[in-house]
Order: sequence, then C-alpha cells, then structure tokens
Amino acid sequence: MEEAARCVLCYDAPCSKGCPADTKPADFIRSIRFRNIKGAAATIREANALGGCTAKVCPYDRLCEEACSRTGIDKPIQIGRLQAFAVAMEKEYDMQVLEAPDATKEKVACIGAGPASLACAQKLALSGYKVTIFEEFDKPGGVLTYGIIPSRLPQDVVDFDIQKVKDLGVEFVLNKKVGRDISISQLREQGFKAIFVGTGLWKSKALDIRGKDLNGVTYAVEFLKKARSSMGEMRIKGDVVVIGGGDVAMDCAATAKLLGADKVTIVYRRTIEEAPADIAELEYVQALGIGISTKFKPQEILGEDGKVKGFLAEGTDGFSQLKLKADHVIFAIGQEAENMKEIADISLNDNGTIACDVNKGFTNEEGIFAAGDIVNGGKTVVEAVAAGKSVAESIISYLSKKEGVK
Repeated sequence: MEEAARCVLCYDAPCSKGCPADTKPADFIRSIRFRNIKGAAATIREANALGGCTAKVCPYDRLCEEACSRTGIDKPIQIGRLQAFAVAMEKEYDMQVLEAPDATKEKVACIGAGPASLACAQKLALSGYKVTIFEEFDKPGGVLTYGIIPSRLPQDVVDFDIQKVKDLGVEFVLNKKVGRDISISQLREQGFKAIFVGTGLWKSKALDIRGKDLNGVTYAVEFLKKARSSMGEMRIKGDVVVIGGGDVAMDCAATAKLLGADKVTIVYRRTIEEAPADIAELEYVQALGIGISTKFKPQEILGEDGKVKGFLAEGTDGFSQLKLKADHVIFAIGQEAENMKEIADISLNDNGTIACDVNKGFTNEEGIFAAGDIVNGGKTVVEAVAAGKSVAESIISYLSKKEGVK
C-alpha cells in the first residue's frame, strides 16, 4: 500500500503506454491504492493472461518503470512487485476475476502451450470460442515451465496463470505434437476452423568449433529443461563454462551454481554493457560468485577420453587468450526454429521462422495464424503475450468473415 501510495496518478499514465501487453499499471496501482485488490487483479488478468509470470520476468526497468513519472522525483514505482502482489492476493483469496461466456462459437486449435498461445487462447475463450491447446511436452507453459529457473519464476506461479486459462474453458491436450502425432488435416476434420501456431523456438544454436561433440557439452534449452524437470534431484559437479550473454545464459549459470557446480564462468564475446541480459540477472549471477569474462569468443573445447576437460577462447582484441578448466560447457547463444514444414506448408523466412503479418498473424495458408517467438525470432514473455492477443483479434475477424477470407 505504501508503494502504491507513491504513485503520482499521472493523467497520461506513461507507465501504461510502456507495457507491450497493455496491462495498464496506472489502473491497477490506483485500485491497490484504494484497497480494491480484486479490481487490481481483474485489470491485470483482463489484459494479460500471464499476469503472475510477467510480474516475475518482465524487464520492468526497460518498459513501464522506465516510463514512470516518479523517476523524476526520486525512483520509479516498483510496478512489477505491485503486480505480483495483486496476483498473489488473487490466488490467496481464490478470486474469480474473469468469466467466459458459453463456448458456442467455432473451434480453434492453438499449437504450443507457451506464452503466445496462452494469451491467444484466453482472448478467444473470453469471446466465446471453443479453444484447444495442443502441446508436445507433458506440461503446459512452454518456456515458462521448461526454460526459466524456479528461483526466477516459481512453477506455482506458472501453474496458477495456466489454471486461470483453464478456468475459462480452454482444453489442453498434452504429449501430442502437431505434425507428428496429429496433422493439420486431421485437426480440420475434427472441426477446427482456425489454427494458431505459437510453438516458440526449441532448437538450440551451436558453434562449429572443435570439441563441440564431447561428453559434457550441452545446450541451454536441454539443460534448463532437464534441471527444472528433475524437481531438485539433479546435481552438477566440477567446473562449468556458459557461453552467451543473454538472460538464458544467466539462467544456465545460476542453475549450474545452485545445483552444486564448484565454479561457474560465463564467457561472452562483447562487453558487459552490450550484454542483452537484464541488469537484475547480471547482478544475481555476480551475487552467486559467478565470474563473467567478456570480449572472448570460443576457440575450442578441450577434451580427454571423450569428455570435456577445458575450454579455450581467444580475445576479440586479437591478442588475449583465455584457458579454463571445465567439466561442462553449456551453449546459451540463442534458439532457432524447428522445421515448421512438418506442421504445415507455410512460408518461412530465411532463418526458419514463420513468414506472416507480424501484427495480424496471417500466414500464406488460409485459416493458419502465427505469433510469438516462432515469428519474431525470440523476444520477451510480455511481447509474446501482446502478439498472442493481437492475433486472437485477427482470428476473431477471420471467423466472423470480416477479414482475411480468401
């Protein structure tokens, strides 16, 4: 309440303009300030299906908090913490802030259970459509469940946001991959009139350097998924080198350290100022005692008897060299798209992402829409939410025979 009371209640609310998902911080902060917690939760949930998750992982310092007028007085309002508080109260008091009408409209399939699909599904369900999400893994959430460490995003927060989508009548079909276990044609035969593709990026990028096939070399997505799925049972021994400078690299490094690694070192090819990781993530790994060596690019992974024994990097100055003892090397240099042609005969960009109208999600195949990382190449969770909502509007227009019908 004290933090909400610091809000100066701006007429033009620049913080709300800074939210990609249009969560309207000014409105929910005002509700909190006047102790209308249910109203605050409703404001968040109406705009953002993943209000709990984004409260934990949003780069507030570059979005709403950066725009906060209070910054000119002392420091910005802690919008993320206020959002987390409202969602926590929603859970604590089992509030039902949204209610979907009976699903009397057409059936829509969402492929993938990550942020974009969840946001799309919520908006469609609130508009009376019957939505089914198909997910290849055994749990929904996509990157929220498998790609972010629990210390940064607890699973109960993910599960609560997903439950709120389920409460609207959205059905989940798990362990079923479209393109492998069921085809687009079969979905259409089952009556799905529109199909949304929000599969994300799950294929790790790798560097073609000597030693990349040694035992002990792994990739960020696989490492984080294995660590998160182990429910605390997984342990890491020895020294770990993480290659990369983004949030995922920070997550890998922190996870390795928390799982027992003796020493963890992050190696990044640019300066710390150029690293794409959030400042909070950089500070967190440094607080864990994890070193960051900048302006070094990988040269070779050293091995012995087929196992990783060390790591060699060369300085970008053309002179320096870095040699580290290592038992594990984790590539965290980004992800790329899997073969989307396995799902549908849709047009792709040169990097394998889906070519479509970014705002409306129309692909070259009638009735098939796309959004999220599989379109933009990988951005933040809140941007995936915004994209999923936007494309849901296109699907509604399409099914209402207003737009995009060939």
